[in-house]
Amino acid sequence: MATVSELLTANLHDVFGNRDPASRRAAIERTYSSDVTFTDPEATVVGRDALEQKAAELLDGAPGAFQFVEEGRRYVSATHGALAWGFGPVGAPVVRGVDVIEVRDDVIVALTTVLAEPDPA
Repeated sequence: MATVSELLTANLHDVFGNRDPASRRAAIERTYSSDVTFTDPEATVVGRDALEQKAAELLDGAPGAFQFVEEGRRYVSATHGALAWGFGPVGAPVVRGVDVIEVRDDVIVALTTVLAEPDPA
């Protein structure tokens, strides 16, 4: 039985931070419901295959040195969790955001990614 905190880790590192397609797919199968809803600033998609495609596109379009790092505390309840992250070269993220998950029956049923506004010039 996965905890909300463990699912936050799996989402960020085992799925969106995982460049190996087979390992990423295995993580998707154990982490999300079959009808998971994923919302980011670009669109809302439904299902494991659509979520996998979004993760693959993100990683395939990013330089190999880019990785996700956790930034700050995790926030968890029995059914929801939130985790801030940075994505880019270690120590110099080019984008920051927060993932908010909804959990039911030990899997993520909804994932929303909110991006940070750019730093003021």
